[in-house]
Amino acid sequence: MPWTEAVRSRGPAATHRVMPWTTADLPDLTGQVFVITGANSGLGLEATRRLAEKGATVVMACRSAQRAEAVAAPLREAAPAARLEVMTLDLSSLDGVARFAEALASRFPRVDVLMNNAGVMALPYRKTADGFELQFGTNHLGHFALTARVLPLLEASGRARVVSVSSMAHRMGAIRFDDLHWERAYAKWPAYGQSKLANLLFTYELERWLRRHGKATIAVAAHPGYSATNLQAVGPQMESSAVGAFFMRLSNALLAQPAERGVLPQLYAAVHPGVKGGQYIGPDGFMEMSGFPRVVDSNPASKDEGVAARLWEASAALTGVAFTP
Repeated sequence: MPWTEAVRSRGPAATHRVMPWTTADLPDLTGQVFVITGANSGLGLEATRRLAEKGATVVMACRSAQRAEAVAAPLREAAPAARLEVMTLDLSSLDGVARFAEALASRFPRVDVLMNNAGVMALPYRKTADGFELQFGTNHLGHFALTARVLPLLEASGRARVVSVSSMAHRMGAIRFDDLHWERAYAKWPAYGQSKLANLLFTYELERWLRRHGKATIAVAAHPGYSATNLQAVGPQMESSAVGAFFMRLSNALLAQPAERGVLPQLYAAVHPGVKGGQYIGPDGFMEMSGFPRVVDSNPASKDEGVAARLWEASAALTGVAFTP
């Protein structure tokens, strides 16, 4: 049963309730195929867990198949009806993205939801295998190329969704078309903000592209507020900064919500029947730091259609991957 029918079958209360939406509201997802990037930890792992519990087939698209298998085993035991498939995906490599998409198409005739979840945050300056600044290359360009290559499988679903995970940090971002890869003066947090702003610009432009070409697939964005995951620890580890690691742990302990709560917006974006293309889902709490999912707003820069179109063209040129109707 398609997830839209599964939710509808629960009656009006399923879509019009005033109670906060939680994982208890997830419908039966048996037969639905979800691809989740970065599914071996943090929000990706939590999303995998919750969807698997509802019978979904989840493709855990991860850079390390070994780490993914290590966490997949207990999930399979907890949800024996679920189907978890571990597949290798390195978003920092365009060749790796192409290999993954080809392997995915050989194993699945369709994909119902592509969850562009994986990301890196505030890292010391690094470049991808293709010469892109690592945060922009992984968080945006890798997912841009992946979405284009997986689009035929999404179209085969009949009513698929692309859910891209952005961040409150998009508000500190600006698209530096004259230096997208920060080769002149690198600053890790503004570079992260650029990549998260790019996620939103891409989502909104993708939604416009899908509507222009009469596609049934929709593009939606989500953000987790401030959620405690290992995302915050990687930067200090790469910099060998004990002070940075301490403050990240302290901040997580004092301010962050757990991953079980942080994952709700992207799950809501992926399955709720009331979600529309081009919407942005985030927490309903103070400053969107925590809470339950609702439709939220993004900053004016994310809605600039001229910038979005220019970023789309630049992304297609950099990746060599085009969206074709």
